Amino acid sequence: MDIKSAPQIDQDAEGVIVAVDLAKSVYQLRVANQQWRGIESHRLTRTQFERWFLNRVVSLVIMEACGSAHHWARWLTSLGIDVMLLPPAYIRAYVRRNKTDAADAAALLEAARNSEIKPVRVKTVEQQALQGLHRTRSLWMGVRTQHINTLRGFCREFGLHIPVGAKTGLAQMAGLIGDADSALPQVLRPAMKMMLEEVRQLEAHIEQITVQLKEAARHSAGCQLLMTVPGIGLLTGTGMTAAFADVTHMQSSRHFASWFGITPKENSSGKNRRLGRISKQGDTYLRMLLVHGARSVLRAAVVAQAAGRKLDALHEWALQVLARTNQNKAACAVANKLARICYACLKHQAPYNPRLA
Repeated sequence: MDIKSAPQIDQDAEGVIVAVDLAKSVYQLRVANQQWRGIESHRLTRTQFERWFLNRVVSLVIMEACGSAHHWARWLTSLGIDVMLLPPAYIRAYVRRNKTDAADAAALLEAARNSEIKPVRVKTVEQQALQGLHRTRSLWMGVRTQHINTLRGFCREFGLHIPVGAKTGLAQMAGLIGDADSALPQVLRPAMKMMLEEVRQLEAHIEQITVQLKEAARHSAGCQLLMTVPGIGLLTGTGMTAAFADVTHMQSSRHFASWFGITPKENSSGKNRRLGRISKQGDTYLRMLLVHGARSVLRAAVVAQAAGRKLDALHEWALQVLARTNQNKAACAVANKLARICYACLKHQAPYNPRLA
């Protein structure tokens, strides 16, 4: 619908409520009055979308927390409009019959009325930029691993064994490529050499990202607090800071840990309560970093115990968990513990205290 030909709506003094289904180039709007009754529907281009809000009195805009949602939330907030971002996973239940853009926009109106669905906090530009650095680094790490595995596979096909470890393996593969007497075919060596050069370039790029993350951590008070926790390093600290400007909207440390998907699934009915594996909800990347940090805590505890050094409360607890279960379950339990400690540090704005762990 053309904005110029769009009929004017009877707006309350407080303005209308608008649900927006975002897309790359087309934006579906569902307009409701203050009684949440739908009164209009629009399908707009990007330019029309921007002009629409400049010409209307709007009290609330509801969107899914998806791609570009945080940008539009910041823009709408600058116009003095309240914005509510809802988790996409909770909207599907409100879609009636077939899935269309119009049905998705209408579902947003219904979901927004459910007080049990907690809105997503709007991220700042700095938070999204920091997340972008993490996503770029993770992407390059994945490509680097693919290249190394491909090179290993080539060597294995010609009876050449490459030892475990990226650094050692790359050094040996570089030697085999340059050795005229190795079993590698001459026709394959130029391609392997180019892949090896790409790995070196990726490593240089990853190092540049790491330098940027260190600089960001140095200027972030929250990150400095998180990095005092055992098992929380540069990546986990900056990643968690990018995800959470603060934790005041979390009800408790358990809710904070459940956001990472490291609390048990529950399938209960009546008096029967069944707890299963971890839910694996939330941010997969941050959960992976937390579990890796938990493994480092377990390793440090085992080494310290073997050396006869005194352990703090966290490492003693980690060893007790490890004594009654396997390594993977212990790592998940310690990751849950680390998430709760991080919550306490951020909430109270205090560094980690080993005596209180």
